[in-house]
Amino acid sequence: MDPGRQDEAMLPDAQAAHPIWRYAPQTARPYVQLARLDRPIGWWLLLLPCWEGSLLASSAEHMAPNYFHLFLFFIGAIVMRGAGSTYNDYVDRQIDAKVERTKKRPLACGAIKPQSALIFMMLQCFIGLSVLLFFNPLTIALAMISPFIVLIYPYAKRVTSWPQAILGLAFASGALLGWTAETNTLAPAALSLYLSGILWTIGYDTIYALQDVRDDIAIGVQSTARLFGKNVRMAVGLLYASASVFAAIAALLSGAGLFTLVGIGGFSLHLIWQTYHTGEEISAQKALSLFRSNRDAGLLLCSGLFIQSIINSL
Repeated sequence: MDPGRQDEAMLPDAQAAHPIWRYAPQTARPYVQLARLDRPIGWWLLLLPCWEGSLLASSAEHMAPNYFHLFLFFIGAIVMRGAGSTYNDYVDRQIDAKVERTKKRPLACGAIKPQSALIFMMLQCFIGLSVLLFFNPLTIALAMISPFIVLIYPYAKRVTSWPQAILGLAFASGALLGWTAETNTLAPAALSLYLSGILWTIGYDTIYALQDVRDDIAIGVQSTARLFGKNVRMAVGLLYASASVFAAIAALLSGAGLFTLVGIGGFSLHLIWQTYHTGEEISAQKALSLFRSNRDAGLLLCSGLFIQSIINSL
């Protein structure tokens, strides 16, 4: 493909060097964009709470990490993030056409017909359901709640300044699924980790929303970025600090070891760094970069939990 045409088709927040984008056939590229496969940060942020819950439970139960479950969560996160993004773009296709960052999305620009997007979404959901059936009944039951939250999310920005909280309820639910997958029961530690994930999600999605504040004001879309305004750094800092506190409570409730606490410490330091660089006037590129860095924040926490799980299983 001609490089100029490739750049023109690429979305502003996509990763140009991502192999899925580089090697996908031209006809498949709109579907790559629709499922956000060229923007993997979304499925990472859906996956990490699943891994955190699974590893925390393994550590608490003195078991080695369940590698099969970790792999299932990996596949499930990719396809369900894709399905959720497809649905979001279907609902928001008219709004996306008015926003500079999103106007080239496949549904907004007409590269994919709405009916084709719905079929693609159902295919991804079918794969996600197939993965889910490997888990115990409690995990399956809890997982079936999350899609209803996802259905609400695109409409939330039209009626509330807290759509990020709705997103948090869905994205952080993996903490509960990871825990129940290993223990077949819920516990205060899992609920505390879930609350940590919700607060973390609100914080990082507020940073993400800073990219679109001007367009959102013009078209009447609401967000926590707009709500916090000039106080956005303090608000994100409070959200991140609370996320760290509840992660620590979850660890203590589950009998945390040294490496769990080290992982939480690395997670917290990364969030402090993000907060320092956050502000109302930061560029869209900086906001996107800070948002994407949350993959590393989550991996720091997962690394501590992973090592602790291995040590506790010996």
